[in-house]
Amino acid sequence: MGEIFVLAEHRRGELRDVTFEMLGKGQELAAAMDAPLAAVLLGHNVDGFAAELARHANQVLVIADERLEHFNSEAYQQVLAELITQRKPSLVLMGHSAYGMDLAPSLATQLDLPLVTDCVGLEFEDRDLFAVREMYGGKVSARVAFRPSDVYVATVRQAAFPFEEGAPLGGEIIAVDSPLTEEIAYRRFLEYVEAAVGEVDITQADVVVAAGRGIKEQENMSLVEKLAQALGGVVAGSRPVVDAGWLPPERQVGQSGKTVKPKLYLAVGISGASQHLVGMRASSTIVAINKDPDAPIFKVAHYGIVDDLFKVVPALTQQLEAK
Repeated sequence: MGEIFVLAEHRRGELRDVTFEMLGKGQELAAAMDAPLAAVLLGHNVDGFAAELARHANQVLVIADERLEHFNSEAYQQVLAELITQRKPSLVLMGHSAYGMDLAPSLATQLDLPLVTDCVGLEFEDRDLFAVREMYGGKVSARVAFRPSDVYVATVRQAAFPFEEGAPLGGEIIAVDSPLTEEIAYRRFLEYVEAAVGEVDITQADVVVAAGRGIKEQENMSLVEKLAQALGGVVAGSRPVVDAGWLPPERQVGQSGKTVKPKLYLAVGISGASQHLVGMRASSTIVAINKDPDAPIFKVAHYGIVDDLFKVVPALTQQLEAK
């Protein structure tokens, strides 16, 4: 079986988290199929990235070119099309990010390869690849089959696969000549504009305390704020809380909000609709407080408290403040 490629995604001097998430899943797939795992790194002056990636892959294929310093889907497509044609990997993984959504469809079309996007699950069965995708706003998980092919392409949802640091693989770093021969004048990088994140970026927090419809009134948000402060965390919310105007849109967690994966996610009065779970289920530890024992949130929570949040939250805050 051919290699499994993981396209390393980097931006502004940092490898993106989705790269390591894909490498973790790639290791699992490679072990199951007895195939080598290769990280594919495109860029300029990326030796530091290559060394970091070598810890998590059997090989790091480095294509260094000044024209690849910034992401350009046209340039990336030319390079990857040549590399895939030469090496014929069994699977090419990309993040379902702005990069992957721009690049994967045109690359798959050029090479006439089957493509499945926004995957939350991937597995091989007798060399045939199957993917899991969420449909109807996350209400249904569909297991889909690719048409048979020697090479498959898939984009992976960010935070879909947890990454755990394992023993270093000590992958070989291999320099590959760039096939680019000229500048792509009609499509070029101008500048990077960071999206406004408001006062707090909940995606970077280690502790997130999220309020749901069960908080009932805006005045009760102070309970959640005090608990978050006692934990050294930030306050977030589900869509009903944001729609009610109790929190700004940049604090919303879920399919139509932001995806978070903190060390601790504490859900207060959140029932756990599928649209919300999409945005937080990759959290390391999930604690749910809800008086409904059948609330869907308890299916993903590591710890659950079935009780009235108006009794539990003040008591919990008091205990934390005492410590």
